Amino acid sequence: MSFFIPAAVAQEAAPAPQSNPLITLLMFAGLFAFMWFFIIRPQRKRQKEHQELVSSLKKGDEVVMTSGMLGRVEKVDDDYIVLEVADNMSLKFQKVAVHAILPKGTIKKV
Repeated sequence: MSFFIPAAVAQEAAPAPQSNPLITLLMFAGLFAFMWFFIIRPQRKRQKEHQELVSSLKKGDEVVMTSGMLGRVEKVDDDYIVLEVADNMSLKFQKVAVHAILPKGTIKKV
């Protein structure tokens, strides 16, 4: 049996087939296009919509925060808003923490 080993070692490996660089380039372009249309573009659209929502905040708006807290806007600064969350209780939040503006009258006084 040992006389087969030298013959197996002496065999040369077959050269690897060369791939076409154009196909590789097209695959990368397709992957980039997929990522652009299904990941990057929708995320940028959501960011733009949220930025417009935050910049349109004004006194009296009823908002829901990302934490789920509801409140009425009392004061708007450059980066912060002051919310009235209960009678005689106001809290200061970053503007970016606003999740949505609610329709007027959503928050009822008890």
